[in-house]
Amino acid sequence: MTALTLSDSGRSLRQLVPGLLCSAVITGLALYAGALPAFSRAGLSALTLAILSGMIIGNTLWPRLSPRCEPGVLFAKQHLLRLGIILYGFRLTFGQIAGVGASGLLIDILTLSTTFMLACWLGQRIFRLDRQTSWLIGAGSSICGAAAILATEPVVKAEASKVTVAIATVVIFGTLSMVIYPLLWPWLAAWFSPQTYGVFIGSTVHEVAQVVAAGEAISPDAGNAAVIAKMLRVMMLAPFLLLIAARVKQLAPAGEAAGGTITVPWFALLFVLVAIINSFHLLPAVAVDALVTLDTVLLTMAMAALGLTTHLSALKQAGIRPLLLALVLLVWLIIGGGAINLAVTYLLA
Repeated sequence: MTALTLSDSGRSLRQLVPGLLCSAVITGLALYAGALPAFSRAGLSALTLAILSGMIIGNTLWPRLSPRCEPGVLFAKQHLLRLGIILYGFRLTFGQIAGVGASGLLIDILTLSTTFMLACWLGQRIFRLDRQTSWLIGAGSSICGAAAILATEPVVKAEASKVTVAIATVVIFGTLSMVIYPLLWPWLAAWFSPQTYGVFIGSTVHEVAQVVAAGEAISPDAGNAAVIAKMLRVMMLAPFLLLIAARVKQLAPAGEAAGGTITVPWFALLFVLVAIINSFHLLPAVAVDALVTLDTVLLTMAMAALGLTTHLSALKQAGIRPLLLALVLLVWLIIGGGAINLAVTYLLA
């Protein structure tokens, strides 16, 4: 029995190697290019270059690579990303997290609730989408992209096709937002500091990976604030799912079971724990520097994997009405989310 288990584990590891190597090659090139003055002056960090390079390969060579590379690429996209976010805590102290604190939490709550309610209303009343699709796109846009959609799926008992459509919309517009926010920074710098702009990014950009890339493209301070704000937002996933489960139960016909598994975002809690450990300087500076370097590699590999799995064919699969809903939500996150950020920042200043 043990031999069989070890054999299966070895086979699984071998399946991951091609995809991990593919992500690693893109990572190496992105880290090299990101250090060149021509790219750094243009605001193209290694993280941004990795996801853009991945998208180019993912939409050209991927059909030939996917049979061997897909398992490893998906592993990098999911597990290496979460490990990278946990280790990102070594870049921060609890004082920095507390600095985002009350205002960041209030901004996240207001942005999340207004975005989700807007998705429900627009999706069902204006775009005539079914409730499940509207809720899934709303969850992905308001909390943490594909991860929030997958966590919401068992609670609302959505069909697989609706989940695929919702994920396609948030990946497409989340990737677009990753490019838009750095471009907007020179125009909005008079209204935001790098830190408050980072909170703006963290409270409105869809995916954790996209938040990291957009924040780091502005400055290290913006990147740190963006990740903190995003982690506060991710930690709202569990209470959000509890509220959704209660609403599903309320709407369910009498005698019908409602709701499913509630997902706890453990990686967000571990991120905070690591930041607290770093605040007390429990590890030598050399070890922390090594972990930060490892973290950069892991996050860049996750970006490459995200790019490799972002396919333009998803636009056709999603259909026009879900895409229009996701587009309106993106506009709201930029304009409405920006207004919420400025109002809360100035009121609590």
